[in-house]
Amino acid sequence: MTAVRKDDCSTPAAVLYLAFELGEGQWKLGFTTGLGQKPREREVVARAMVCVEQEIAAAKERFGLPAETTVVACYEAGRDGFWLHRCLLALGVQNAIVDSSSIRVDRRQRRAKTDRLDLHELLKMLVRWHLGERDVWRVVHVPTVDQEDARQLQRELETLRAEQTSHSNRIHSLLVTCGVTLTVNRHFPRRLKELRLWDGSALPQDLHQRLLREFERMQVVNRQIRALEKQRAQRLRKDDTDVGVVQTRQLLQLKGIGVNSGYLYTREIFAWREIRNRREVGSLVGLVGSPYCSGMLDHEQGISKAGNRRVRALAIEIAWGWLRLQPQSVLSLWYERRFAHGGKRLRRIGIVAVARKLLVALWKYLKTGVPPEGAEVVDWKKKIYDNTPPL
Repeated sequence: MTAVRKDDCSTPAAVLYLAFELGEGQWKLGFTTGLGQKPREREVVARAMVCVEQEIAAAKERFGLPAETTVVACYEAGRDGFWLHRCLLALGVQNAIVDSSSIRVDRRQRRAKTDRLDLHELLKMLVRWHLGERDVWRVVHVPTVDQEDARQLQRELETLRAEQTSHSNRIHSLLVTCGVTLTVNRHFPRRLKELRLWDGSALPQDLHQRLLREFERMQVVNRQIRALEKQRAQRLRKDDTDVGVVQTRQLLQLKGIGVNSGYLYTREIFAWREIRNRREVGSLVGLVGSPYCSGMLDHEQGISKAGNRRVRALAIEIAWGWLRLQPQSVLSLWYERRFAHGGKRLRRIGIVAVARKLLVALWKYLKTGVPPEGAEVVDWKKKIYDNTPPL
């Protein structure tokens, strides 16, 4: 038999792999060209992209690679957000942002933890992922600049409402230490001046001034909340080009979905994420089970809580409201048959299931335009006008 030589066979093109360990003041960079090679480690000043470019060029020279060699990079999702990803793409570097919770680690109790070891592990997983082993981690879906910016209004509202509650609780707590209580409204300064303690004396001077300053800060927060809510309402009424606004209007047609929940759902998940199936909906908000099945043991450990915490917290509240405001829907009737007559623990388990099923139903509704079975439909415009407080 005569051997036949195939001239079209070629070796894979060389690739330079780069992993980032991001810190506040310093970044650690790790370079390699494949598994089994000792990484080249360098430190640069954080956010100094000129230094990163220089280190990439130096690494190519060190490994004997041409200047046009493909560079594949990665870093863990965190406080630095997505700007580095966009910057690397502009430099011609292929990059992946990794979900930290999806990285598999050694299950030994005492696992050594240093930035150097983390860098080495990231490099190993990056090489395996680039060669086709997709299960080593999960890559974060990166929004566009406009999609990321569209989430700021709702997130700022959430922060301001938390501050509002904090100011109110602090005022009540300070008053309780003196054995008195007072409603916090626009008449608070006048009523505070007239307030008397258990022995008929007035509030101590320093405490009185502190309460007034706390009330002033609370008023500033209240004004900002009203301004943002008015801005959001104007967008929902007038903007016909924004996908998130159009989807929010569609959700508001369902009784039981308000402006806060509808706007949050669309901005955080529905308006920009590429959801392929119902399982991904539950995973995005952490409303999926965590089974423990090994040998003779088989039990559920509760929901994963690995998704968007903002949507997850609100989804549970909306689920309770859905049962009350949409009692004739198929989902509410299902809960009534299966969980409503059980104990407190069973009802809490059931409401998590309702929240997950409702999110899936809303996702299907936005895709098909068909409301959840048995759900009552209302006018979305009335909700916006009724829920917009005057400035």
